[in-house]
Amino acid sequence: MKKLSVVIVLAVVAIAGSVILSGRKPGSEIKQVMKIQSSAFNNNETIPVKYTCDGENINPPLSFSDIPSDAKSLALVMDDPDAPAGTWVHWTVWNIDPKTEGVDENSKFEGAVEGHTSFGKPGYGGPCPPDREHRYFFKLYALDTELSLDKSATKGELERAMGDHILAHTQLIGLYNRQK
Repeated sequence: MKKLSVVIVLAVVAIAGSVILSGRKPGSEIKQVMKIQSSAFNNNETIPVKYTCDGENINPPLSFSDIPSDAKSLALVMDDPDAPAGTWVHWTVWNIDPKTEGVDENSKFEGAVEGHTSFGKPGYGGPCPPDREHRYFFKLYALDTELSLDKSATKGELERAMGDHILAHTQLIGLYNRQK
């Protein structure tokens, strides 16, 4: 009986952990691993100056693969959790066609919505850390729906709207430190 109790407790903890980590209901765990990459930098490597406030301040090229076949849309969030005043939002985009294989440098996603950023406007805003090296997370989500959000929506509103609609997610981390 003791072994059975331990097994039941471990199963409950595992289910609760997957719900907390994925934000999804039990039984609807994420089944597939997507990929997001950039030809301009590798994961956990420096973002080239060109894509920052010290350069041209244009979005880097990104490529997506292994998108779930049942995805109805994609969403992309780029943010900086190392900003002194709290997480700084650099880019939000949703209702990206799930057949999209990425975005070219200095381009927009055709038919998608770019949302409100910490810069006070929609669109890409490149890394511009005021104090030290920061991490920039490019987070890609596959959703089972299109979202009904206005372009004035914030990252928080986007995350709430995605809620239980996330089929898969992945991220790419870039680093940047301004040269003094």
